[in-house]
Amino acid sequence: NEVILCVPYTDLFYALLHVQGTNIKIGAQNMHWEEKGAYTGEVSAPMLKSIGVEYVIIGHSERREYYNETDESVNKKLKAAFQYGLKPILCVGETLSQREDGITKVFVTTQVEKALEGLSNEQVSSMIIAYEPIWAIGTNETPTTNEIDIYTRYIKQIVKKHFNFKNIKVVYGGSVNEKNIDEIAKIKSIDGVLVGGASTKYKEFVKIVTTVLEEDKKLQNSTN
Repeated sequence: NEVILCVPYTDLFYALLHVQGTNIKIGAQNMHWEEKGAYTGEVSAPMLKSIGVEYVIIGHSERREYYNETDESVNKKLKAAFQYGLKPILCVGETLSQREDGITKVFVTTQVEKALEGLSNEQVSSMIIAYEPIWAIGTNETPTTNEIDIYTRYIKQIVKKHFNFKNIKVVYGGSVNEKNIDEIAKIKSIDGVLVGGASTKYKEFVKIVTTVLEEDKKLQNSTN
């Protein structure tokens, strides 16, 4: 089990110092796909790796929505992350209009397939995919537990269709909070949660982490 804190660039080094000797990992919220060049204001994979960062979020819905990130740029970033030894957390998910039009599976399939294009079995098996419906972020609305189960299982099926290994880690993100974590943590198809706004409230975040770890422990005991 891991707790991964993806903090702003300015906090990365200090966060790395504070988590030494713990099972907490530190990740970045974004990165550029080029190693170097005239990209003022961007941060590259080698720069993150040089200070000890282990994880990086790629294709977060807010990056896609506000900064025009595409499936193609996400694919470039994933390849760069692997090239320099970073573990990516790939975010995919539909908008409200896509949900209402009933094309969630079609849209998510395209996102996953284009993002993972050209990657190896070994690379994909080491990454995390976050099912993060855009309409649920910051709205205090979430899909039903049945919907979360359906779409996380579906993402795993897409990956298995193209890559030859048994399991891919898929987590759920989108208005995860202390009120709904008890139900979400019981969904057997998910391998964890991606927490947004609630992570900035430390007591609430601790409750979420504790609940997920306890539920995982119950699952491990029941399968042993």
